[in-house]
Parts: sequence; structure tokens; C-alpha cells
Amino acid sequence: MSPYRYHHIGIPSLVERENEEYIADDGVYASGYFNSPHAIEWLRFAPDSPLPDLIKRVPHVAFVVDHLDNALHGQEVLLPPRSPAPGVRVAFIVDNGAPVELIEFLRSEHEVWPHAWKVFEGSV
Repeated sequence: MSPYRYHHIGIPSLVERENEEYIADDGVYASGYFNSPHAIEWLRFAPDSPLPDLIKRVPHVAFVVDHLDNALHGQEVLLPPRSPAPGVRVAFIVDNGAPVELIEFLRSEHEVWPHAWKVFEGSV
């Protein structure tokens, strides 16, 4: 399995925050990641969000992997691979009862989400 590289922590919240971005397919409002030096992302879920309840209730940690399919081998998959934006694939697994997001960038993160300052040392 590829080594994991920390990307962010996602924390479910009921609080509406400034600069939330609505992701319609997931029924979630996301905020904070692009202005947090520690990559903290707040997630507020719409009542009809189709995402698994575990993702909506429990904070998750996200890691970048080199090969998503390889990283999923032998894991308990909570949310199968999907592409939330061109050039990136994500999936969720369950580890010790908690959700974990695995992210594979098919091109640089800066190209996928062009927030120039948010490229961490060692990121793709």
C-alpha cells in the first residue's frame, strides 16, 4: 500500500460559517480548508445529504495516496471512489470505527483547486 500523506481533517458542524462552498452532489457546505494553515475543513450537511451517516457524524482525517485503488485493497470501503473535481479521485474507508478519506491527485492539487498558497511542502 502507498504511504499516506496528511491532507486535511474534516469536522462535521451545525454552524453556518463564512465563505461556505456548497457541493450539491453531496449535500454539504464546506469551509475553512483553503484558509487554515493546518488544513481544517468544516462540513455542514444539508438534511437530504446522501453521504453515509458516519461521515456526517464523525470527524475524518484525509490522506493523499499515490494509487487510490491499491490503497483501498483489503479495506472496509465506506464510500467508493468518485471524482469531486476533474483531476482528483477520493474514497472513504472505515478504520477503527472512524471515517478516513483517501485522495489521489491525477494532476497537481494547485491545478485541481487553484488556491496558490495552499500547496504544502511535499504535496503533489
